[in-house]
Amino acid sequence: MTDAPTKDRILKELERIKGPDGESNIVALGLVSEIVVNKGKVYFSIAVPPERAKELEPLRQAAEIVVKELPGVENATVTLTAEQKPGAAQQKTAARQQQAPASGNGAQAGPARAGGGTLRGIENVKHIVAVASGKGGVGKSTTAVNLALGFAANGLRVGILDADIYGPSIPRLLGLTGRPDVDDNNILKPMDAFGLKAMSMGFLIAEDEPMIWRGPMVIQALTQMLRDVAWGELDVLVVDMPPGTGDAQLTMAQQVPLAGSVIVSTPQDLALIDARKGLNMFRKTNVPVLGIVENMSYFLCPKCGERSEIFGYGGARKEADKLGVPLLGEVPLNMTIRERSDGGQPIVASEPDSPHAQVYRQIAAKAWAELTGEDAKAQAARPRIVIE
Repeated sequence: MTDAPTKDRILKELERIKGPDGESNIVALGLVSEIVVNKGKVYFSIAVPPERAKELEPLRQAAEIVVKELPGVENATVTLTAEQKPGAAQQKTAARQQQAPASGNGAQAGPARAGGGTLRGIENVKHIVAVASGKGGVGKSTTAVNLALGFAANGLRVGILDADIYGPSIPRLLGLTGRPDVDDNNILKPMDAFGLKAMSMGFLIAEDEPMIWRGPMVIQALTQMLRDVAWGELDVLVVDMPPGTGDAQLTMAQQVPLAGSVIVSTPQDLALIDARKGLNMFRKTNVPVLGIVENMSYFLCPKCGERSEIFGYGGARKEADKLGVPLLGEVPLNMTIRERSDGGQPIVASEPDSPHAQVYRQIAAKAWAELTGEDAKAQAARPRIVIE
């Protein structure tokens, strides 16, 4: 195969494309984002005025065509990003919150879930559930993967989307390598592991390749991974959110039709402060909070059986009671969970009868009960599907 072209060569080719003014080219106008080239695939975005995004779709198509024609390019993904002046998005959000009536839980209501600019429901996907944390390092991604596997073990059809563009970890946690296929309509086919359908930016770039993308391009990539993937029939799509409560997280909460959210925290006060921020973000955007998971809740010595509460204990339960949301479960700090996760063999799939797998399965049952109103005990008692 011919080597993929350099970024300079791609920019040279893009100089053929006229910008929105109809005179200068898109490169000269500074509209082309950082270009990512990886194994014959090219990714970049073009910044256009928000009000002209639909009108300028042919510009995007033209840029995609000229790049695809270059020797060594297998595929090109080009997106339009409608960038706003700094602070404009925050000002609009604040204005909407000031105008919105207070919701029943005391938080201000966010924008309507199906309003203008919102990504409407994904065809054949019944529920989208976000797994989030106010900070990194609390085991959110491990929880998201095992929660998804818990849903599947309870008899549901499940997919998982890795929404952490800058630090995707789902490929490693599920032991997946390679690239997703693309169908004739340029729709990505999700990867498959342990009965889960999975999609991540980590499938499209090397593990050590940094993503030097600005916010609008990240958001566009996330919406494309939701919309332009052949998810098929799913009962629930689990979204492993980026840590924190920044612009990408807020946009996902506002624009994606989330049916609910699960907050992951460790027991100590500092983590709970950040978890509270994440919970309040979802409340203010009218996303139901299904409950809190206390991760690394306690440690049982594998040799002597002594229990140690390394990060304290019960903080998430107290916080859940204070905030009026369910405590979905307490996951211990355990070496087997860590080893299985690092090895791409998550505990719910690799040791389905272990006590730790049962904890995750019970968390999934409680989350599903909050989501649908179905009795958690009956849901957990469904015939278990074990993927060897």
